[in-house]
Amino acid sequence: MKKILSVVLLFMITLGAFEASAQCKGFAKKICKAALDPYIHDGNFHAAVLTEGEEAELYKTFYSDTEYRIAVCGSEQLPKIEFKVVDANNNVLYSNKDHNYATTWDFKLSSSQQLKIVVKVLTSTTNVENVQSGCVAIMFGFKESK
Repeated sequence: MKKILSVVLLFMITLGAFEASAQCKGFAKKICKAALDPYIHDGNFHAAVLTEGEEAELYKTFYSDTEYRIAVCGSEQLPKIEFKVVDANNNVLYSNKDHNYATTWDFKLSSSQQLKIVVKVLTSTTNVENVQSGCVAIMFGFKESK
């Protein structure tokens, strides 16, 4: 009986994580994708449930002489989201903290490289009981070269 209960509990936890992931992907599609306009969405939806104080990293290759836009957005109940773009030598190329927590960054690289995008949900309260969780999405767009 204990074994069956464990399997059912594991299944419910897995299903809950899948459901949250699917809801975040829907959030990214409906809400965040619009922030890429007039850039062309790269077709990928990167979204996860994060809690205040948590951070996540994503690695992506960007190619030279292409104009890009990174858009980061989060659920309404979340406090501000900080994101920074870091190169292979750990140099910070951009931090939205220096730009009033802007939700997009447009850029063009002179050489192709893999960059790390780090997102962090800031903490808005010291009351542990009121800590918020919600979807955070990172979206990428590019402009067609002429």
